Amino acid sequence: MAKDTKRKKLSSDVSEVHAEEQMDTKIKKKKKKMEVEEAPVQIPDVTIKTDDKEKKTKKQKKTKKTKQTEISDPPCRPEETRELEGEEDLSPEERRVLERKMKKILKKEEKKRLKAEGETVKKAEASGPTAPQHALVYLTCWAENRTEWKFQKTRQTWLLQHMFDFEQIPDEKFSVLLQYLEGLRGTAKDTTVQKALALVEESGQAPEDKAVQQRAHRAREVIQLLS
Repeated sequence: MAKDTKRKKLSSDVSEVHAEEQMDTKIKKKKKKMEVEEAPVQIPDVTIKTDDKEKKTKKQKKTKKTKQTEISDPPCRPEETRELEGEEDLSPEERRVLERKMKKILKKEEKKRLKAEGETVKKAEASGPTAPQHALVYLTCWAENRTEWKFQKTRQTWLLQHMFDFEQIPDEKFSVLLQYLEGLRGTAKDTTVQKALALVEESGQAPEDKAVQQRAHRAREVIQLLS
């Protein structure tokens, strides 16, 4: 009987201890749950960091794009400025190459300009009568229509300068010019006589030159007329 009572006591003690342990375990679990529930959530920090990274990458992409557009589409400015920009970073050889290129460009532009100017002058000459034509018309008007003729110093000067040139003034016009020269006075007369004398003297040094001899023939006629 005593043994049975001891056994019962031991079993009851064991069961009580076991029950207490279970209770302790339950209490601990509840505490852990409460701690987990009450603990601050740290997930938003992670999301904020990722958001910051995304923003930074977007900004970097934007800056890259703007830089690329600035490089591809530079602001409008003169060609020479665009070529010479950043020259201080060039080596001496690169500078020489750049200078040669610039010189070539400038030469091309100068040739184009001169060509355009030459074409304009040619068009202007083709559109109206030339100086020889004006002078010969002036001389013809003096001979054939004296009432409408008016003295023009420019036309007379041209005739006096080219009177010995048989290509500019043909023989039939030269005979009219001799008549015109009869009224020549003053410095114009003296200058014409001196020029004629020089041509006669030149003809003695080149007896075989036909052009020189033809000019000298006209010069003798002028000297005879004005002397």
